[in-house]
Amino acid sequence: MNTIEIKETIFPKAEEIVVLYNDVGWYAYTADLASLQKGLENSTYILSAWDGEKLVGILRAVGDEETIMYIQDILVLEEYQRRGIGSRLVEYFLQKYQNVRQKVLITDNTEKNKFFYKKCGFLAAEKVQLCTFVRMSL
Repeated sequence: MNTIEIKETIFPKAEEIVVLYNDVGWYAYTADLASLQKGLENSTYILSAWDGEKLVGILRAVGDEETIMYIQDILVLEEYQRRGIGSRLVEYFLQKYQNVRQKVLITDNTEKNKFFYKKCGFLAAEKVQLCTFVRMSL
């Protein structure tokens, strides 16, 4: 494996994004490619991980860059998972936004996800006297 390079300035091509989202099973995103593309374009921050010319991971976030940043997506190709790439993406993001008070995310309620985010220094909302509310459109 080549050295994985983390890049802020590269906006991945639509076909690279589709491969990544489909690889991790996030088909709800790729079912409407126009919406996914618009969401990416409107993101405040995109960080990508590359193995040479191959997109292997992405972190995208939204927010005001002063008081709150919300991690919308973190994805790493299945074959590249458990190599520290996701952690590097989060570390890079946290360093960039170290002065932002609230860095938040919502994730699927799985042990794998809980372990990963706790390892990255995130706390469950109830641990800091907070709760979360979600209203989903179907």
